[in-house]
Amino acid sequence: GSEAIDDEMVTDVVVRAPFDHVVLEQGEVESSSNIDVVCEVKSRGSGGTPILWVIEEGTYVKEGDKLVELDASSLENELKAQRIGVSNAEALVISSEAAVETAKIALREYEQGTFLQERKAIESEIFVAKQELFKAQLKLDEARRLGAKGVIKKLQIESEEFAVQNAKNILEAAEAKLTVLTDLTFVKNKVQFEADIETARARLTSDQSVLSEEQDKLKEIEDQIAKCVILSPAEGVVVHNNSFSSRGGAEFVVEEGASVRERQTIIKLPDPTKMQVKADVNESRITLIRTGMPCKVAVSAVEGDMLARVKRVNKYAEPGSWFSSSVKKYATFIDIIDPPETIRTGMTAEVRIFVEQIEDALQIPVHGIYEFKGHHFCLKKDGEKLETVEITIGATNESQVTIESGLDEGDRIVLNPRKHLDLMEFPEIEDVSDRGKLAEIGSEAPAQEEEVDGPGRSAGGGESNPIVDRIMGTADTNSDGKIDSSEIEALGERGSQMKRFDSNGDGEITKAEVSKMMKQFQGAGGGRPGGGGPPGGGRPGGPPR
Repeated sequence: GSEAIDDEMVTDVVVRAPFDHVVLEQGEVESSSNIDVVCEVKSRGSGGTPILWVIEEGTYVKEGDKLVELDASSLENELKAQRIGVSNAEALVISSEAAVETAKIALREYEQGTFLQERKAIESEIFVAKQELFKAQLKLDEARRLGAKGVIKKLQIESEEFAVQNAKNILEAAEAKLTVLTDLTFVKNKVQFEADIETARARLTSDQSVLSEEQDKLKEIEDQIAKCVILSPAEGVVVHNNSFSSRGGAEFVVEEGASVRERQTIIKLPDPTKMQVKADVNESRITLIRTGMPCKVAVSAVEGDMLARVKRVNKYAEPGSWFSSSVKKYATFIDIIDPPETIRTGMTAEVRIFVEQIEDALQIPVHGIYEFKGHHFCLKKDGEKLETVEITIGATNESQVTIESGLDEGDRIVLNPRKHLDLMEFPEIEDVSDRGKLAEIGSEAPAQEEEVDGPGRSAGGGESNPIVDRIMGTADTNSDGKIDSSEIEALGERGSQMKRFDSNGDGEITKAEVSKMMKQFQGAGGGRPGGGGPPGGGRPGGPPR
């Protein structure tokens, strides 16, 4: 254990013990296999469909239980209008069917009635004309015999000849009329009647297509109304699919009155046998994490630790929040092996990822090491004697670092060597820093002229912070250079968070106060400790070279 030698010098003993290099993170329990319950109701040109009723989150449901009821009032109005449209389309189809039958009957009427009547009438005319021609021919023959005897004059004979010629003309006209009827008029009228039939059929097909579309639309509306009541597809525990923006505000909360879009997930039914933890790992430690690494997960609702393994590490950083620092975090998914029944989605979990485990390792506290020109040293104390010892280090975690050479078990070292640099003696070591190379590179850069209020500087001469500028541009609506109480209240939840920027408590937030707070945030997230020991999760390091 550590021992205080005097008021400034604290020592500890080199020990040999099991060593665990652990990355510790907080995360949230979720299911790796969810059944998504989505909205299947179309938005109908509006912003979405309002929720009339939704089951409480955390409720255990069985298949077929009611989960959500959406507002179907607009669909019911469409249903009434659509039923009228279907009735009108059915009436048109009935009328078109009658028109087709009427056209067919008209064709049969002409072929089997009107045409035959006209033909019989003309044939009768031809028969009469032949009879009249025969009579005229007899009279002509009689007149010629009497003329040869001198009984009648020549003029009477010529009159009978004219009568015969007239009878022939009447017969030829009747025969021509029959030919026109059978060869032309019949064909023409038949074509016209058949065209009327095809026209009626085309109109019927069109009306039937319109009716089919109207009926499909009616079925769609009825289906949409039925989908306004969403039933559970399986048994499970209800989890509302609430979503939040990167600024921390709620983008969508499942509740009565909220509007949902088509295909938007409203509820998730997680599989309790397949649970995982999503943890956001700091960028300084993400390179240590590998798929398959063993883990332990602790949840307050479950006694003891649960065994787990790293399932996946995202390659891209998670989007940062409005007030977050510049430190990036990467989502890491840890599968829980044999999750207990008491675990629930949304629970906060503490995850310990075992990067490296050594059963028997020589180790000391990390703040017992000082780095000098790329080499690591300890201040070893032997009685009253102090000795600067160069060491070779191995794996390290948040508190301990393993020793590969330079120290033995039982050696006592000083834990705060930086405070005792005057007591340390360092060997001659070649400077391995990049200062010379950087100076050589910089010598090739052109001389920079001084600018007044140039890019990247504020009007006051200080460095411009784009995050501060964005906050002021959003919140300072009257552009007076400060955020007053009315502007803070107008921001709602974000305004409540911004009140901590008001360092002097005057009820107004200046750009300087925002800049000061943002520097504190960024310093807390990415700053390096002032001691000479290594940062947790990586190789020990010293001051910048």
